[in-house]
Amino acid sequence: MKWLKTSAVLPGFKSSLTITLLWVGGMVILPFVMLLLTTLQLEWHQFWQTVTNQRVLASIGLSLKLALFATMLNVVFGTIVAWVLVRYQFRGKALLNALIDLPFALPTAVAGIVLASLYAPNGLFGQLFAPLGIKIAFTPLGIAIALVFVSFPFIVRAVQPLLSELDSSLEEAATTLGANRFTIVRRVILPALYPALIGGAGMGLARSLGEYGSVIFIAGNLPLVSEIAPLIIMSKLDIYDMQGAAAVAFLMLLLAFLLLLTVNLWQWYLNRHTLSK
Repeated sequence: MKWLKTSAVLPGFKSSLTITLLWVGGMVILPFVMLLLTTLQLEWHQFWQTVTNQRVLASIGLSLKLALFATMLNVVFGTIVAWVLVRYQFRGKALLNALIDLPFALPTAVAGIVLASLYAPNGLFGQLFAPLGIKIAFTPLGIAIALVFVSFPFIVRAVQPLLSELDSSLEEAATTLGANRFTIVRRVILPALYPALIGGAGMGLARSLGEYGSVIFIAGNLPLVSEIAPLIIMSKLDIYDMQGAAAVAFLMLLLAFLLLLTVNLWQWYLNRHTLSK
């Protein structure tokens, strides 16, 4: 505990640290510990049988695959939207900027109902694709659209502040040296945005992996086709299989933790690499 005695610039370090540890422990760590304890009530062979079930593996694989797809799509279009909001002035800019946060404020169940109505075969958008033989609602494609919707703001809000602080003189210097627009984007702008892009992508990925409310109405929930991992957990809770639900949740938690750890290590490396330059 010697490090606690280190003097700080601001007073109140010990009390602030105590409050922080108590809050994080009670609100974050304790639920995870309870989840682990519930999972440990299963024998090893029961745990293994639960998490290696074909439906469980298929649902986790589908959740992971579609979450990655939605994240990559949002990285591209979220960066473009952030660029437009920062670099251009136009009528309705404030309204567009406010609409970016709408997925945060809208209840996820409402979002799911709206998306299912829009992309159903007789919906506003769904009826345009139905004659082409393309079904969106109640398929993995519908799930992907829902995940894009709920995780889109993370990328925009992560990139937007960094873009607003980016020194435009660097782009002017590159132009003076003869660089074309593509080279400026690739060699000047994007390297400065990488840490924010990775951070926003990590948060969006985590949100997509655990999303339930907006997906459940548009997924169709067909086993081995459009059944997501959170639905498997809820179905086990409905039959009071607490240990089975905890086992699947623990596996999802472990997977999400590894992904977020990788993203944070990558972001830390890029931040350090950028600062060293």
